[in-house]
Amino acid sequence: MRQRFRALDPAIAIPFAVFTLIWGSTWIVIRDQIGNGAMVSPHWSVTYRFLIAAAAMAVIAKVRGDRIWLGRKGLVPALVLGVTQFSVNFNSVYLAERHITSGLVATFFALLLIPNAILAFFFLDHKVNRRFVVGSSIATIGIGLLFAHEFRLGHASSADLTVGLSLTLTGMLGASSANVYQALEKVKRYPLIPLLGWSMAIGATLDAMLAFVVAGPPAFDPRPGYVLGLLYLALAASCLAFSLYFPIVRKIGPARAAYSSVMVPIIAMALSTIFEGYRWSVLAGAGAVLALGGMLVALGGRQKVIPAPDAA
Repeated sequence: MRQRFRALDPAIAIPFAVFTLIWGSTWIVIRDQIGNGAMVSPHWSVTYRFLIAAAAMAVIAKVRGDRIWLGRKGLVPALVLGVTQFSVNFNSVYLAERHITSGLVATFFALLLIPNAILAFFFLDHKVNRRFVVGSSIATIGIGLLFAHEFRLGHASSADLTVGLSLTLTGMLGASSANVYQALEKVKRYPLIPLLGWSMAIGATLDAMLAFVVAGPPAFDPRPGYVLGLLYLALAASCLAFSLYFPIVRKIGPARAAYSSVMVPIIAMALSTIFEGYRWSVLAGAGAVLALGGMLVALGGRQKVIPAPDAA
């Protein structure tokens, strides 16, 4: 049954703010893990992240009293999400940061709302209204200004830029496919926590296979910064954030939920201002204002959505 939700209601706005703030902070952590001189291949870092996250999700499911085993049919959606979200998406994004700056990756990834809206239209019959189109257009202009600013700072060669943006696009399409797929009725009937746990476990297995082929035997960085960063990415940015994000996708739709990605580069720049001495330009400031304004326009007002089951 369809109900009306106001996108800025606390039940939506609070979890939206939490996972957006978390994901806005991950770029600094990821950059530390894959920066120059990194001891661990990006593929192994992704593998460790989701091995830890999968184990944590299993513990959470057990504590909640959820049935962990999804059945053989339940492994199919877990496999799809494991491949698209927790293997293709994250391996692509981590690798992209080897070629272009994290700012460029984050701002390009902010266009996630476009493939989400297109796929949701075809597979979920989610139509967008004029308000969303206007707001998204404003936000896209803002993203373009942020991208232009980061591009001027990045000093990437044309070859690195091509490879980096191609990898980011691949990751974006993987994430978008997962966003829309998990909102299908046939997938929503599975409890979210066990589904996420199995998806992360399958993703980690695929990540490990890829890592072994590409980077060789596993390596590990014993630095406290690496270990703490890995735990933050696994527990906060994976377990908590996805447990909050997917129910919001089911409530307000993949296109509107993707506005979290619009805010991520702005949050990343704000944190960089505090911790790394990042200096804002007029271009970046204008882009942030337009992106935020576009989001408020698109998410304002009441929307017809299908309420998510109690899965978080």
